[in-house]
Amino acid sequence: MLSSNTFMRAAKSVSPAIKSIPSRTYAQAAGTWAAQKVPMSVLEQDKFVNYQRIEDNLQIVRRRLNRPLTLSEKVVYGHLDDAENQDIVRGQSYLKLRPDRVACQDATAQMALLQFMSAGLPSVAVPTTVHCDHLIQAQKSGVPDLARAIDINKEVYDFLATASAKYDIGFWKPGSGIIHQIILENYAFPGGLMIGTDSHTPNAGGLGMVAIGVGGADAVDVMADIPWELKCPKVIGVNLHGKMNGWTSAKDIILKVAGILTVKGGTGAIVEYTGAGVDTLSCTGMGTICNMGAEIGATTSMFPFNARMAEYLRATNRGNIAQYAEQFAPNLRADEGAQYDEMIDIDLDKLEPHINGPFTPDLATPLSKFKETAIKNDWPLELKVGLIGSCTNSSYEDMARSASLFEQASEHGLKCKSKYTVTPGSEQIRATIERDGIMDIMTNAGGVVLANACGPCIGQWDRQDIKKGEKNSIITSYNRNFTGRNDANPATHAFVASPEIVTALSIAGDMGFNPMTDSLTGADGKPFKLNPPTGDSLPTNGYDAGENTFQAPPADRSQVNVAVDPKSNRLQLLKPFEKWNGEDIKEIPILIKVKGKCTTDHISMAGPWLKYRGHLDNISNNMLIGAINIVNGEANSIKNVFTGEFGGVPDVARDYKARGVKWVVIGDENYGEGSSREHAALEPRYLNGAAIITKSFARIHETNLKKQGMLPLTFANPADYDLIDPTDNVDILGLTDFQEGKPLTMRLHKTDGKTQDITLNHTFNPGQIAWFKAGSALNLMREKTA
Repeated sequence: MLSSNTFMRAAKSVSPAIKSIPSRTYAQAAGTWAAQKVPMSVLEQDKFVNYQRIEDNLQIVRRRLNRPLTLSEKVVYGHLDDAENQDIVRGQSYLKLRPDRVACQDATAQMALLQFMSAGLPSVAVPTTVHCDHLIQAQKSGVPDLARAIDINKEVYDFLATASAKYDIGFWKPGSGIIHQIILENYAFPGGLMIGTDSHTPNAGGLGMVAIGVGGADAVDVMADIPWELKCPKVIGVNLHGKMNGWTSAKDIILKVAGILTVKGGTGAIVEYTGAGVDTLSCTGMGTICNMGAEIGATTSMFPFNARMAEYLRATNRGNIAQYAEQFAPNLRADEGAQYDEMIDIDLDKLEPHINGPFTPDLATPLSKFKETAIKNDWPLELKVGLIGSCTNSSYEDMARSASLFEQASEHGLKCKSKYTVTPGSEQIRATIERDGIMDIMTNAGGVVLANACGPCIGQWDRQDIKKGEKNSIITSYNRNFTGRNDANPATHAFVASPEIVTALSIAGDMGFNPMTDSLTGADGKPFKLNPPTGDSLPTNGYDAGENTFQAPPADRSQVNVAVDPKSNRLQLLKPFEKWNGEDIKEIPILIKVKGKCTTDHISMAGPWLKYRGHLDNISNNMLIGAINIVNGEANSIKNVFTGEFGGVPDVARDYKARGVKWVVIGDENYGEGSSREHAALEPRYLNGAAIITKSFARIHETNLKKQGMLPLTFANPADYDLIDPTDNVDILGLTDFQEGKPLTMRLHKTDGKTQDITLNHTFNPGQIAWFKAGSALNLMREKTA
């Protein structure tokens, strides 16, 4: 079991007192890695795994740092642009890196590709893929929902397909599956570095990859052959020992870790899993853990290369990569004696299933205590809907173990008491579970199989069984459960658990049911208990690839025209933001002082707004409409300082913009938590915002704001948040001497004529200050390529 006593502080990351380990024990002779041409994927036979770069860089880094390295350090530093001259201090240095590849989902790909197009380059510099998974709404079932999505989103899919073809990008059509499952099946490889325009990109850490969620502007940098910048991560170790049994699954490990670290405890750090317990997990189970690591704010999470990864690579037709990684294995695990900034210990023998939520993914409750906790907090015990699948838990193993419970229930004449949906992670998973009879078991029990897409996990759910505002409970095997995220109903209590627990509770129809101790009543009136779930981690008969849904770039791209209709209300070509005028900001209004949690869902909602992700003007109509105004405790209701009237946040912002007035937002802790969506930064910039001033930021959102020429600033004293009245006017002083490490000053102009100065910190480095001065990172790129 875990306790706060399991945390340990490690030595400083560049301690000269730690002895070096001779590099000869970790590598082959120079040049041998480059001699082996191992394709990065079956679909990219001309792009190769570059272990030589990692080896060359690590020889330099080992000499410089003179200490053992953690796994993530080996992979991250192995991708340095300039290993000899790069400053390397955990938590301080800004690293310049060269990722191996980029992945984009369709909602974020629209803006990423529009930005890339505006840079004027002929093709992407690194292997890149686009995946159509976010725009398919769950309404009836897989086939009709997919057909409806293809019809509704035709112009967006046409744009993505033609832009991908034009710029040498692999395109996965709608129905292919969820981006992270497709990456795991086709592109992830041990020791690789990938960025993806989705916060759950770390899923690929299940195959030993450093995979990091970013905004589209970061992706554009990499696609344009510009080194990608990342603050040197700290490293949190999680030591796993023992072996899970019974009802416990890999999901319960990350549910427990989320309860310990909270939604921001991993910020600025990579989480590395170590210990003998690692080898007891399946590769897809490791992916589940890394995927949901996004919910603790971690830069990414990863596992050391092991036999379970090799098995998965071979099962997905990548035996050549497995063999290559086996040879390179010493560099795909931590050095003995490597130091961690924090250490957590988990005894898998004692770990029990958890249920996290509602309203936040870090509120962790052991299954044995859940019923009493629910009663105490007045959480609805009747379970309305159970949902399994998503990018977090949609593997063959997840489906097989869930089906084993339905088989037991069926033997006693039972089906689901709750509604139940299944989201296959990919076309390959869908085809395989259909072939192996797993799908029939689920549908015969009352389940509905949805399209191979994100669906309800991201709010793409046309839910009809309750009215908005009706208090109810759902439980999912997803990763995120913020208020209103799944069904747009703020009264829905959404809980997160393993697929097995979701299934068991759906059979019972009761959130208070504990399958470890409680009995069900069969159709014959007799009580029975469910046995713990079982299921193969890999299909015995191999995977069935199903329908081919991949579009490779054409050999001749010169004749491809990118489809963008100037009259479209879904796609809009971008115009550059204005440059900084060279002056301090003087006496501008506070648009809104936000009270409490403000995630990217609050700043730029998904659901029905996803259709406008390629049209900046239209999607800006959702800016901050979910944020709570501290003045009145309401969402999307703020006072216009010029008219004295209350209106919607984007409406007031547009009025200020029309008057030529900039504005600021005042926020609380961990502002911008959640999705990687850069629209949450683009919209404030587009509507004339100057700065977002908070107690603290989530990593991706802070970077996204910087990229768009905004000022993400934090109170040097978090208590100063309370000194700000929403009626204050604001100066931001010190911009004319904007320097790394030098605080800025916010001067408050009170309604009584008095002023008050507050110190603001920032994390800008010289390169990021150049983004601000140019008006955006893209502006600066355009200047350099002109």
